[in-house]
Amino acid sequence: MPQTGIPRRHFLRLGSVALTATVMFPWRHLEALAQGAAAPAGGPDMRLGAVDLTVQPILMHDRPQRVEGRSWRNWGGLQTPELVDEEAARIEGELQRLSRGAGFGLRLLPLARVTSPAQTEPLKGSAADVLLIYAAGAGTDTLNALAGLGKQMVIFVRYKSGPYYLWHEIVDSRFLRSHTDTIQQKQAGIDDVVVDDMEQVRWRLQALYGLRNTVGRRIVCVGGPGGWSWPTAPELARARFQLDMIDLPIPELSALIEAGRKNEALMEKCQRLARSYIDAEGVKLVTTEKAVREAFLLQQLFYQQMAKSDAFAVTVRGCMNSYAGIMPCMTLTLVNDEGYMAYCEGDFVTIPSGILLHFICGKPTYFCNPTWPHQGKMMFAHCTAPRRMDGKTLAPVELVTHYESDHGAATHIRFPQGQLLTILKPDFEAKNWLAMTGRILDNPYPDTCRAQVEVALHADTQEVIRNMRGFHCMLAYGDYTREIAYAANKVGIQVQVLKG
Repeated sequence: MPQTGIPRRHFLRLGSVALTATVMFPWRHLEALAQGAAAPAGGPDMRLGAVDLTVQPILMHDRPQRVEGRSWRNWGGLQTPELVDEEAARIEGELQRLSRGAGFGLRLLPLARVTSPAQTEPLKGSAADVLLIYAAGAGTDTLNALAGLGKQMVIFVRYKSGPYYLWHEIVDSRFLRSHTDTIQQKQAGIDDVVVDDMEQVRWRLQALYGLRNTVGRRIVCVGGPGGWSWPTAPELARARFQLDMIDLPIPELSALIEAGRKNEALMEKCQRLARSYIDAEGVKLVTTEKAVREAFLLQQLFYQQMAKSDAFAVTVRGCMNSYAGIMPCMTLTLVNDEGYMAYCEGDFVTIPSGILLHFICGKPTYFCNPTWPHQGKMMFAHCTAPRRMDGKTLAPVELVTHYESDHGAATHIRFPQGQLLTILKPDFEAKNWLAMTGRILDNPYPDTCRAQVEVALHADTQEVIRNMRGFHCMLAYGDYTREIAYAANKVGIQVQVLKG
C-alpha cells in the first residue's frame, strides 16, 4: 500500500530541524536588503533559509563462507572481501559525482558497511535525514533493522551497473510485501527502489530535500492564516507539514506603515529603490511612482517582520481592501524575486504546495487563479507574479495597478513563449493534489488580474476538467511533477499526475 505519511518520530524530527536551521540562519542578508542593498551579482540565492539534506550511504552485503555439498551463497556479485572493497570504491565515486551535480544542498556522510542487524546499532544516533541503501546482500532482518531506524529510505540495487545485487530479486517479496500479497512495509514503498540509475536517486533526494525544508517552515501571516472557502486549511497544513504560522494583525501592519511614512530616512530609501527599479531595463511604468515607492515601503516592513520572526516566507490576507492604502501586489513580486516566499490571500489550501515546489525547484513559485480549460489551453492570472521565474533573470514588466481596485502597483509580466511549466492544483482536504505540465503560449491581457499567462496543456482537456480540485494553483518553470508526487506522498497526500 502507498505510504500515508512520515512516521511520527521522523516527522517531528524533520520539523524541529527545519525550525532550528531557520533560527540559526545569519540574518545579515535580509537585514542588508531591508537597508536597500542590491541583489548579489549573478542573482540571489533562491532557496534562502534552506538546510542541506544529510544522507547516510550504506553498503549492505553478505559475508559468505563456502560449505561443501550444500548451498552456501545467495545471488550477488560481492562474494569476497576484495570485491566488497572494490564496490565500496565504486560507490564512493558515484556519490562524489552525485554530490557535484545534485543542484541542491546535499551532505553525504561516510559510507557505512552493514552485514547484520547488530551492525545497524551505531546508526541509531546518525544525523542523517535519509538512508541511501546499496542493497547488495544480507538478510531481510538486516534491511528491516535499517527500516526500524525511522528515517527516509532510498534503496539502490544493481542489475547491470556493476556487480549484481541480491535485493534486485527480493526487495519486493521479502521486504516491501513481507511474504504477503500487499505492501506491508511502512518506512518505504515501491517508489523508493531504484535500479542502476543514479539520476533516479538524485531526483528522489531532491524531492526529500524539498520536503525537509518545508516541514516546520515558519511563515508570517498578515491578517492571520486562512483558506480560500475552506476554514480548516491552516489546521490541515499544520497536520501535514507542521507549518508555523506567525500572526501579524492587519491593524499592527497598518500602524507600521503609517510610522514608516513619517520616517524620512526610510522614505528616501524607498524612493531611491523605486526610482532605480523604474529606470531599469525592461520596466515600463503605467501606475504612479508613488505607488511603486509604497510597494518598496511594504517590502522593507515585510523584511523587518520576517527577520523579527525568524521566517523566510510571508502571506497576506484581507489584502483586497489594502493595508493603510497600500495594495501588496508588487511587494509580493519583489519579495519572491529575492529568493523568499510571498503568497497572496493567506490561502493555506495552496501555500504548502508553493513552499514545497519552491524548495524542490529552487525558483520562485507563482500563486494564481485558474480558469476553465478549453481546446487544450488554460489561462492563469493574478496580480503578484514573480519576474525572476527562472531563478536568475528579471522578465520584462509593466508596472500597473491592482486590477480589482485600480489602485497601487502590480506587475504585468511578459512570460517567455514556449517555457515549460509545472502546474499544481491542491485539493481543499489536503488529500489529493493535481499536477500537470504545459508550455506558455501567450501573454493575453483581458480584464482580469494583471499577470496573465495562457498555457498549452500537455494533458487532455477533458481529463483536466474531470480532475480539477480546490481553487488556486501554483506554477513554476520546469517539470517537477515526479518530485512533487514523491515528496507529497510522504506526508499522506496523493498527487495525480496527468501526462500528455
